[in-house]
Amino acid sequence: MVRSLWSAATGMKAQQTAVDVIANNLANVNTTGYKTERAEFKSLLYQTMQTKTTSSDGTQKPINAQVGLGVRNAAIRSTFKQGNFNAVESDTAFAINGDGFFALQYGDSVRYTRNGDFTWAIASNGYALTSSDGSPVLDDTGKPIVVSGDYNMNKIGFSQDGSLCYPDDTNNMQPIGIRIGLYQFNNPSGLTRVGDSSYEVSAASGEAINESTNANVKRSFIAQGYIEQSNVQVADEMVNLIVSQRAYEMNSKAITTTDTMMEQANNLKR
Repeated sequence: MVRSLWSAATGMKAQQTAVDVIANNLANVNTTGYKTERAEFKSLLYQTMQTKTTSSDGTQKPINAQVGLGVRNAAIRSTFKQGNFNAVESDTAFAINGDGFFALQYGDSVRYTRNGDFTWAIASNGYALTSSDGSPVLDDTGKPIVVSGDYNMNKIGFSQDGSLCYPDDTNNMQPIGIRIGLYQFNNPSGLTRVGDSSYEVSAASGEAINESTNANVKRSFIAQGYIEQSNVQVADEMVNLIVSQRAYEMNSKAITTTDTMMEQANNLKR
């Protein structure tokens, strides 16, 4: 019976983690570029209750007699299903149609995000394209995107492949040699979450794959004037919340039941 106490306790801890993840999803339902997370679990060790045989002549048993010792959290996986696009009145808002990520410079490190709500910021040598917190957006060569002050920023345009364009003498938009960098990963679920809907490379995710230099990946496209909403489905999260709550209650009931059985066993001597 002591096993049931500890097994049920691990179940309560696991379901508390599930509720924490669901609560975070619901809290970020309106966060641009946020991706739904899902708690995954795995069983703990199994204890053998009987030997290989239960007969005097040594006949082998066809079925093992083992009891599990509970559950624990195995991973919290992000689901990178594309969210809905929302039109906004900004020429520097971008949504990615595909599997790509934007790259942002954070000090000495690079972070990747699906949040394309950018803006122009004044730089020493012109204007830099940055995120809302001032982090420079990187181009397809891994350098910050900076446009010379000689350009009229109101006339800067963007093509679907992320190229910055400017009108020529005949008012036709022409690329100026700068392209917003788009990067993919072999295992995006392995990326390390660092907040602000951004991620960092990890050993599990693999190195970033530059879409402009790798012909083996399907290219993404950029939609100007749109931002990608979170892919959280509120109805699904509420159902998952109910399931986790009921599982938590059942595990707590197993603890109280075990406690009652132990109390009855202790009272046998009376």
